[in-house]
Amino acid sequence: MLRLTPILLAIGYAIVMYRISVWRTHRELDAKSTELADPVLKRMTDRLAAALEIDRVPVYIYEIDPVNGLAAPDGRIFITRGFYRKFRNGEVSAEEMASVIAHELGHVALGHAKRRMIDFSGQNAMRTALIMVLNRFIPFIGAMIANALTSLLASRLSRQDEYEADEYAAALLTKAGIGIGPQKSLFHKLEDLTQQRAGVAPAWLMSHPKTGERIAALEALEQRWARG
Repeated sequence: MLRLTPILLAIGYAIVMYRISVWRTHRELDAKSTELADPVLKRMTDRLAAALEIDRVPVYIYEIDPVNGLAAPDGRIFITRGFYRKFRNGEVSAEEMASVIAHELGHVALGHAKRRMIDFSGQNAMRTALIMVLNRFIPFIGAMIANALTSLLASRLSRQDEYEADEYAAALLTKAGIGIGPQKSLFHKLEDLTQQRAGVAPAWLMSHPKTGERIAALEALEQRWARG
């Protein structure tokens, strides 16, 4: 029984952390967001809604500066104030903003938004359990190994989610008559922004696949569709 204690503690910790994370996320988003009311972007979201055969796609503005889009575990789609400001300044087109919304819709439709919250809690639990076990045999170094292993797992899961959401968005944008072009052009713009900031990646690119690889995946998708 004592040998199972770290595992049982980790499972209990994961459950508690999941519930706390969900509560904190809801509270933060509710306190710092309002529904987007932009007529130009509404025309874009109406096209996405028509392609999905639903009444509308509500989008919310999250009042923070970093350029980002996100999908909440409850299915809501958010664009940060910083991203919306780029659109208002003419740096990002309405179609490119639609590609961000379509991407986040992909995370919701494919179950990534909820799973990420669970994964985050599970990875913390696994890290805790590994540290407890490994430190028995290799003190101090065990914690470093546990951190490295869980970080590697998190990165792999995140990259796979992004590719899947990109493909979902490409299909949705194509069905809506917007096309894949805005996805690719936005990736190029974000890459330029990264270079302008001396290698500091914008928030939307954090823990994501490399921009060139995402564009190549979209182009390969276009070729498959053309052949099919």
